Formats: sequence, C-alpha cells, structure tokens
Amino acid sequence: MESNDLRKVGLKVTHPRMRILALLEQNTPHHHLTAEDIYRQLLDCGDEIGLATVYRVLTQFEAAGLVLKHNFEGGQAVYELDRGGHHDHMVDVDTGKIIEFESREIEELQKRIAAEHGYELEEHSLVLYVRKKRR
Repeated sequence: MESNDLRKVGLKVTHPRMRILALLEQNTPHHHLTAEDIYRQLLDCGDEIGLATVYRVLTQFEAAGLVLKHNFEGGQAVYELDRGGHHDHMVDVDTGKIIEFESREIEELQKRIAAEHGYELEEHSLVLYVRKKRR
C-alpha cells in the first residue's frame, strides 16, 4: 500500500500512518500483530511514535477498511491488512499462534447450511481453537 491508498480512504498522509502501514505490510501474509507488537517494532526502528498514536491509527485504518481487527478468545486484539480475500483462522490455545487457512469445502458447507434453514449467507467468521496432538 502507498500514500495514495491513504488518500483514497480520506486519510492524510502522516509519518505515523505510513510507518504503521509499512510494518503491517512487512509482517504479511499470515501474520497478525497487536498494537503493542507494532509499538515495539517502531521503537526498535528508532521511531518515537507513542502507543496511543498506534491505537488511534489502527482504529482509523479499521474504520477506513484498510485493516481487519480480530478479538480472539483469551487474547489481545490483533490486526492484519485487509487484502480483500476471505480466510478463516485457527488459534493454538497453548501458544496463541494464529494460523490462517482457506477451505472451499467449509465455505460451501456454510452456504448450504444457511440455505437449508431458509437463509442466504451474508458474512461469517470462523475461528477454530486448537491444540497440538500429543503423541
């Protein structure tokens, strides 16, 4: 994403916005960051952007449709760039690791179940909470 992307969604191009957007881009695909993760990475790079600013920018990005915010059970809110494609998540309950996956079969099954009950699926979110098999 570029500065034009910010302008297109009605946001002014500022240093904090560009740095946070760059960090989100560096950490994709398949990586979800908390506001604190972003804040620490900014500090590590020598950027003096406060945690409150990070939260404010992420809220603005979410409202503008640039990022998705997830509140997985038992964890902090995490953010990822909204690339327009749909995927679901698994959360390792022991480590907190978030795994993205796509399944055409699951998508079709959800539509079929909704139709069987007289509904049309508008949107959905699927999160599986998993644990590694012990041998």
